[in-house]
Parts: sequence; structure tokens; C-alpha cells
Amino acid sequence: MAPLRFSANVSWLFPELPGLPARLRAAGSSGFEAAEVGWPYGEPPEALARAAREVGLQLVLINTPPGDREKGEMGLGAVPGRQAAFRDGLEQAVLYAKALGCPRIHLMAGRVPQGADRAAVRGEMETVFLENLRHAAGVLAQENLVGLLEPINTRITDPRYFLDTPQQAAAILEKVGRPNLQLQMDIFHWQIMDGNLTGNIREFLPFVGGTGPGPRGTQQPWRAELPLSVPTAGR
Repeated sequence: MAPLRFSANVSWLFPELPGLPARLRAAGSSGFEAAEVGWPYGEPPEALARAAREVGLQLVLINTPPGDREKGEMGLGAVPGRQAAFRDGLEQAVLYAKALGCPRIHLMAGRVPQGADRAAVRGEMETVFLENLRHAAGVLAQENLVGLLEPINTRITDPRYFLDTPQQAAAILEKVGRPNLQLQMDIFHWQIMDGNLTGNIREFLPFVGGTGPGPRGTQQPWRAELPLSVPTAGR
């Protein structure tokens, strides 16, 4: 069995340090070889890249910008009327990913609009998400980057988040049908929403980018959200 490999999410770790460059240095000094940053956009990419180089750290994942946090936005991928802002944010994320040598971008779906009924807007939001994901897949392919979709549980963490189960994410990935869009596995969210982790891992591993060589092709050795070993699909 291959040894487990972990990346440090410096958006959460080392909160006593004032900025992301200091957190990256702390992660490298603590023995991590890889790190991810939720939203790096408050720091110049050159400063982040320099900090990572100083400690031999590889950046492995960033998120697309959240949108207007003061208005409660948490990603824009599926939000009706925000397509232009999503695409602008994607361009910014690609610039950062290239500067940081980061191969993956989490394409955040966003929240159901305040006061809207989830069931009533689900179709419209999925249509917007599919449109934005097809655009993103083309942009990312030009730069040899991978886009990830992460379901976030709506029972505890974010009740209004649009993408909340691996079943929903896999169905969307099937509809988009682009090999450089994959599923980001966070077993905390999967367990909260559905349980049945073993069954769900077996079922959805072919869609996952980040746990190893699966049927979708690319080996992705670093994932912070999967602190356990899982069998390759089909075994």
C-alpha cells in the first residue's frame, strides 16, 4: 500500500499567522510537501509562489472567487444572472493557478438565492451550472488545468449550497462530459448527507480527481479531503 500523502489547507491551518505567505512557510516547515488555499486573491500571486518555493511546497488546489461575500455569495457557478462574474472569476483563478504552478481549481457552485425555493430553482441553476462548466472546461483545457466540483453538505455546513451530494455532482459531470472536470471527494460532506461511505466511494471513484489513477484517466496524488486509502475502481 502506498503511503498516505496530505496537503495542508492553509486557509484553515496556522490561523495565528497574519497572512497566507507566512502560513505557507509554516506548512512547509511543519513537514508538508503540498498545500491548498481556498481564496488566495488577497495576496499577490508572486508573493505566494515565492513563499511556497522557499520551503519546497507545491500548491495543489485553489477555489474560484466566492463573489460578493457581503451579499452572502459563496461561489457563482450555478447562480442565475452571475455568469459574467463567474467567467471573470475563472480568468482570475487561472492566472493565479498558472503563477502558482497549481494544477486544480475548485469551481464553486454557489448558493440557492436567498428566499428562493430549492426545488423551484433547481432546474434553472443546473442549466446555468452546465453552461458555465462547459465554458470552464474549455478555458482550463487550454492551460492543462483540472476543474473540480465539490458537494458541500446542506445539513450542517451550508444549508443553501446548490451542489450538496456526490450523486448530484456525478450527474452534472456526466452531462458536461469533459475529462478535465472531475469530482472532489470530501468524505465529511458525503457522510453528513448520505452515509454509506464505502458504497459511495466505490460508485463515484471513477469521477474523482485526486485519489489516484481511476478510469477518468489522470493520476492526482494529492488530496487533502481523503485521509484514508481506497481501492481502485473495479477491484
